[in-house]
Amino acid sequence: MYRLAVLFCQIFKWGLEIGGFYMEIFELMAKAKIKRLEITRGELPPDPRVTQTTTYPLLREAMNAMKHKKVVFFYDSVSNMRSVIAIHNLKRGPALGGFRQWAYNSEWEALHDVLRLSRGMTYKSAAINFPLGGGKAISWLDAKGKTPAKLKAFARALVTMNGEFITGEDVGTTEQDIDFIYDQIKGRTKNVGVICYSKKKGSSGDPSPFTAIGVVEGMKLCAKYKLKKNKLKGVWVALQGPGNVGFNIAKMLINQGAKLYVTALHKESVDKVIAYAKKRKGSVQAVKPDEIYGVKADIFCPCALGAVLNPKTIPQLKCKVVAGSANNQLEDEERDGEALLRRGILYAPDYIINAGGLINAGTEAMDRTKGEKYSVAHVMRTLKLIPKNLKEVFELSRKKGISTVKAANILTEERLQ
Repeated sequence: MYRLAVLFCQIFKWGLEIGGFYMEIFELMAKAKIKRLEITRGELPPDPRVTQTTTYPLLREAMNAMKHKKVVFFYDSVSNMRSVIAIHNLKRGPALGGFRQWAYNSEWEALHDVLRLSRGMTYKSAAINFPLGGGKAISWLDAKGKTPAKLKAFARALVTMNGEFITGEDVGTTEQDIDFIYDQIKGRTKNVGVICYSKKKGSSGDPSPFTAIGVVEGMKLCAKYKLKKNKLKGVWVALQGPGNVGFNIAKMLINQGAKLYVTALHKESVDKVIAYAKKRKGSVQAVKPDEIYGVKADIFCPCALGAVLNPKTIPQLKCKVVAGSANNQLEDEERDGEALLRRGILYAPDYIINAGGLINAGTEAMDRTKGEKYSVAHVMRTLKLIPKNLKEVFELSRKKGISTVKAANILTEERLQ
């Protein structure tokens, strides 16, 4: 139903373009000098001109389908900062989600990304029973890319959320960026607005090592469940995207005796893994990006951007398990989850297995809200929930004969209630 609605809206958009009425939301904000625009599900926008944009029908249908609470647009004319904060759910507490900076191809691509990611954060928090909701922030970069002026503008936008949204590092955003944002908002709000800035400033720092720990622990459970192996030693893993999280996963796998195929868009990332493997006498083979799906491996580990598992790539897989850190790995949850089930490939739902960063960030957010000191020991204890949750998902999937995606959603939605 959601796919049909999106198709209908896309046809509507093309009709407007042909008729010469094409205008998107950020374009309207720029022309009308609108700095902040909040769209709440079930309510008309405060500015009626928004309903005439080509993006609005797509956004409205997506918000209804995914049950988002609100989506807030921010535009700064000086820096050309175009940011969106999507709040999916606030029932359990303030919305937590990273800040992603990316050069999207279109406004709708940016919105689709932030909507899916924010819903995933709600599910992550519910899966580990944290008193937090789900949200996400994105900044749609222009040709100039990331600039201090854009980060300053985003910091001003974050303050206006009044504690409803808490953010930290994500794709395209570094610990230094989060430090910069923290310095901008410090003292301007009583609420926790940003977390995971550097340890020297009193925070927990880069959350990617905790995401990696959770993924590897989940991978061990997958190996035991599907490969009948209690260790990862000798297991072949095809790792896609050794970035911040992926490189930490690669190091842990090498240390535990796994053998790796590795690919990335940038050769330097692969070279870094190979150099580490040589020091540890590990086994790593470089693979071209479009060949990683077809290598004969036990586990495929996607750690780059989303939608990498789809009708084009799934038939190429020669693995028995998919377990990685990327968000929204399936292009279409229902279709692609069923395709993996039919092929007998065990899929570890992304928001279950990659919850380590959320566990770290959420622990810090909760500790700081209560005025308590952040505890690494508390984080490490909570990380044990990841393999436990995966086992529950796999058992429900087996019992009911449904995809692991459906099983994960059933269990998580029960906890959301």
